[in-house]
Amino acid sequence: MEAKKNTISVLMLPWLAHGHINPYLELAKKLANRNMHIYICSTPVCLSSIKKRVTQEYSQSIDLVDFHLPSLPNLPPHYHTTNGLPPHLMTTLKSAFEMSTPNFSKILQTLQPDLVIYDFNLPWAADCASSVDIPAVLFLTFGAAVIALGIHVCDRPEEMFPFTEFYLHEQEILSLKNTVPGWKFPFDEGLRRSQDIVLIKTCRGFEGKYIDYLSSLVSKKIVPVGTLVQESTNKDDSEDIMQWLDKKHRGSAVFVSFGSEYFLSKEEIHEVAEGLDLSKVNFIWVIRFPQGERTKIRDALPEGFLERVGERGIIFEGWAPQAAILQHTSIGGFVSHCGWSSVMESMKCGVPIIAMPMQADQPMNAKLVEYIGMGMEVVREERGKLQSEEIAKAIRKVVVEKGGEVMRKKAKELSEYMNVIGDEEIDGVVEELLALCKNK
Repeated sequence: MEAKKNTISVLMLPWLAHGHINPYLELAKKLANRNMHIYICSTPVCLSSIKKRVTQEYSQSIDLVDFHLPSLPNLPPHYHTTNGLPPHLMTTLKSAFEMSTPNFSKILQTLQPDLVIYDFNLPWAADCASSVDIPAVLFLTFGAAVIALGIHVCDRPEEMFPFTEFYLHEQEILSLKNTVPGWKFPFDEGLRRSQDIVLIKTCRGFEGKYIDYLSSLVSKKIVPVGTLVQESTNKDDSEDIMQWLDKKHRGSAVFVSFGSEYFLSKEEIHEVAEGLDLSKVNFIWVIRFPQGERTKIRDALPEGFLERVGERGIIFEGWAPQAAILQHTSIGGFVSHCGWSSVMESMKCGVPIIAMPMQADQPMNAKLVEYIGMGMEVVREERGKLQSEEIAKAIRKVVVEKGGEVMRKKAKELSEYMNVIGDEEIDGVVEELLALCKNK
């Protein structure tokens, strides 16, 4: 405890999703490396997913703090995370989190941090901090372009968004309306309560103009924290995958994953499978089914698919060492839903993206991937359905054909850029946070 007197302590409260808690942990490590003491507050089931990644190096500077939600009949503790959560329980989980505000207040009183960093849909955390004179800062795990677009569409519906690369199809506009009841952008409250600055998971090098526009929309300084890509985990857990990749030619395989929260329908699984078959490209495909659904992979796939692809593909259910796979030299493309963390990871590893966005911010992220030139989106039929022929065409163009050379080159350039800038942006973050704490 003596060492803590020489630094500041920060309490982090992320939303209960892998795509949020993982960037919060990576930011925690960066701040801990700069002599800050970090508390990460989350539910036991979420903390168990990151516990192994708080290595001995951080045992004295990062503490995991249990945050218990109320006991509800239809929301047992293993559902206190969005990972594997049945979609109909999402509203219940959000309500349970908000009902736990008194628990968070008690944690604040016990730990007495110098600063709180909270997530976009937890503005009440800023209120709790403010009530005891602790500054609170919002940390967004989304890209600047998609946040700026959302605010613009809701606040300035009659004006054209100033960046024409982000066109919206009719289906995407309808999706946005359904996501934003009454056209009230869900980030508004969190942005408004953030003290002076807003942290965001991106780099100025490829989102500079969107960062500046977002700043003008919310009248706060937007501070990029960098990509916060998770370090590759122990490859011993994935020895079979690594051995399979070692046997493949450089850049000859694609990694296929749609994140931890989207579950492909049977029809979508069939189209992706047939697309992979038609592409004749090697692949590693992670399939996920909702928790409690007892579907066998073979039963979910087209008849005879596994026999047709043979050694050309590996398919498995559940978790995959994404960072280790993307860093392998045999990977030449990433068939991705374009969750923001996955986009950042692909950039960091220099792997071009075959984009198949499914929900939320993913369509906008896919447009950014195309605009900066490090991938292409799979063309869908007019009702938005996937088509195996278009999937195969996109995979071959990005990974194999001469027409994809520009995308492959751009992905490598972005990777080199990220390696050059290193942690420069984190240094700016530290300065801003120290200034906030000094002035409180």
